[in-house]
Amino acid sequence: MNTAEQKFKKIRLAISCGGTGGHFFPGLSIAKVLQKEGGQVLLLLSGTNVQKQKKIAEDAGIDAVALPDMPSPRKFRNLFNFLDGLFSGYLLAKRAIAKNEIDILLGMGSFTSLPPFLAAKKLKKKIYLHDGNAKIGRANRLLSRYAEHLWTAFDAVNAKKVKCPCSVIGMPIRPEMTEGKLYTKAEALAELNSRFNKNFDVNVPTILIFGGSQGAQKINLVLPEFLKTLPEKSCQVIHLAGPGKVEETAEVYENCKFELLLLDASSEMQLMYGAADFVVSRSGGSTVAELAFFGKASLLIPYPFAAENHQYDNARFLEKHGGAVILDNSKCTPEVFAEIIKPLLDSPQKIAEMGTKTKSAHTHNAIYEILAELI
Repeated sequence: MNTAEQKFKKIRLAISCGGTGGHFFPGLSIAKVLQKEGGQVLLLLSGTNVQKQKKIAEDAGIDAVALPDMPSPRKFRNLFNFLDGLFSGYLLAKRAIAKNEIDILLGMGSFTSLPPFLAAKKLKKKIYLHDGNAKIGRANRLLSRYAEHLWTAFDAVNAKKVKCPCSVIGMPIRPEMTEGKLYTKAEALAELNSRFNKNFDVNVPTILIFGGSQGAQKINLVLPEFLKTLPEKSCQVIHLAGPGKVEETAEVYENCKFELLLLDASSEMQLMYGAADFVVSRSGGSTVAELAFFGKASLLIPYPFAAENHQYDNARFLEKHGGAVILDNSKCTPEVFAEIIKPLLDSPQKIAEMGTKTKSAHTHNAIYEILAELI
């Protein structure tokens, strides 16, 4: 263990990372590593998924406090409940920070960070921020006035709007991905064949398709229509359709001529990435960072309702490196998929080149760099 890692033991950190998985899982990843290195960490969670996220954290051995629900204040009808959640969350976060003798708060974005932020400020604790998207969100822009530093996962398109020092540090990727086994394509396909009784062929291009934690209907229902038009042995497919989406997606794939593994989700994405030559997905911050880490060529379809269209900016980060093609959600048709994907399937060398360019976009071991900055 080096000197910096020894000092991690002195860190007493609270992480505000509720809301969507894009805020929660990077925060949880930092927490896991800090606790492994002997530091003290507490998660402060809020949002609609708080109970599920609290269980995930506690199952990983991480202390977590569930703060009261605080609906978005953007709609007037939510104002009373927002203020109620803000005040009660502030009191609960303040007690938790004081009780655990926390020295530093790290906010991972979202307006759900506001109660812990106010509590930490009242207790005169140091406050840092991280934003996992290429466009820094409204909450982080607002809170940056009172933060020591704001780190970003990617080059931020609106960094000038930040009121504290701001720099790129990378995305905290789940340690089970970065520290676990890195599969070759042959190893990953052999494992999938064994587990699921499939006949994936290492010589056939493998497409990995997923739409995030909630799935993506446009991807699930339109992309298979194109894939079914391809000649036999043109591709093989791993499709993670999302919770409750497998049955309707299976109907679209009916009578397909290629090898298909259709699941709702996977807790072993390192295995899925290892098997894939090419990925079709949304472009949340964690997905983009994982694509860069694993070096995978991709077709990215930004979620059209993401706040301030930040998924488009995430996708642009990989497109600028030459590793991704961006497709607007409204333009997803079998014909457009054919125009983009068929030439790539016909040119494995092009896919490999795109993967290499994507890999070049991964430059940071963000978790340890963040912890080193907190010492």
